[in-house]
Amino acid sequence: MKILVLNGVNMNMLGFREPEKYGNMTLKDLEKDLYAYSFELGVDIETFQSNYEGEIVEKIHSAGKIFDGIVINAGAYTHTSVAIRDAIASVDIPTVEVHMTNIYKREEFRHNSYLAPVCVGQISGFGANSYKLGLKAVVDFLKNDN
Repeated sequence: MKILVLNGVNMNMLGFREPEKYGNMTLKDLEKDLYAYSFELGVDIETFQSNYEGEIVEKIHSAGKIFDGIVINAGAYTHTSVAIRDAIASVDIPTVEVHMTNIYKREEFRHNSYLAPVCVGQISGFGANSYKLGLKAVVDFLKNDN
């Protein structure tokens, strides 16, 4: 089983950007932890980050023949991108949306996710652990529902 872990806009700034919200863990640290956790789960992962909406869309489009599942934190694109939402809908790959912060405790505009309706689930508010929970969730979904 192979899972794509996608990070969107500004996620490359983890460890530097608003540490009171996101902590001091860098994206590289997070990816290292996720690779270790993927071995525990017995799955392969690939990570990808881009600040460019079109690159994220292209990565989702190309995922169809390679990946069994997707874990995505699109960052601010969660609340603005119909293009990423449509890309997820266009591929037949179970996707879990994750967020480090609880988006429902933040600004009102963050309460709406364009992605949630086309994902099998959403996890938010558990810091870096949201990714592990999302990875476990998509793996369990694939094992139980396919």
